[in-house]
Amino acid sequence: MSKIHQNRPGSRRDFLGKLAGTAALIGMSNLPLAANAEVNNNHLPGGGPGADNQGMNLGDPDEWLKANIKGKHKIIFDCPEPKELFTFAWPRAFLLTNQATGTEAKDCSVVVILRHNAIPYAMGDALWAKYNFGETFKINDVRTGAAATRNPFWDTKPDDYKMPGIGAISLGIRELQADGVLIGACSLALTVYSAVVAMKTNQDAAAVKKEWMDGLIPMVQPMPSGVWAVGRAQEHGCTYCFAG
Repeated sequence: MSKIHQNRPGSRRDFLGKLAGTAALIGMSNLPLAANAEVNNNHLPGGGPGADNQGMNLGDPDEWLKANIKGKHKIIFDCPEPKELFTFAWPRAFLLTNQATGTEAKDCSVVVILRHNAIPYAMGDALWAKYNFGETFKINDVRTGAAATRNPFWDTKPDDYKMPGIGAISLGIRELQADGVLIGACSLALTVYSAVVAMKTNQDAAAVKKEWMDGLIPMVQPMPSGVWAVGRAQEHGCTYCFAG
């Protein structure tokens, strides 16, 4: 079973301090407009070969939630921090225990919102390797125990994650999506963090933001902000669950 990695506060505080300073420099008042422009541009994620985003109503995020939250039992998992296996263990536990009590996955609506420090989970392996997300966000790879250079929940193996008393459990994003789990990513956080990275690496902020948006894994829906999405999902009937 994967160990839960404790954040190292010093380097994390330094990074978040730079984040706060950069947000002030670029002007927080401009960020919602940039986020809305991105999510209303019919963005089709391209995070993996053969990505098929049809039938998921990607485009307008409110319509996406409205169209896809239809199940008998509805829940929103709010994920602001990378909690390793727990980020995706909670939605899997919801599906498994509903199945055990008579409701199949197809009759449940599960929404996972990746926001704030959990946004790397929304992006593909190439960006993890290029931008050292594992080291920056303090996320370890279950296979190596070292800082992840890939998304640990994208290209998973059947025995990557095990739970005492249960055994191997499927926590991969691809498998969760196949069971109908909806995953949204905070465009506001993507805007701010990509600007920080661009500043630290002397790149153009707009180019890095575009690269991150283009690198979202298939069928992840960009949201104006994570907190916007958490609120909207509840308006569409989801019960709230904090997952990070």
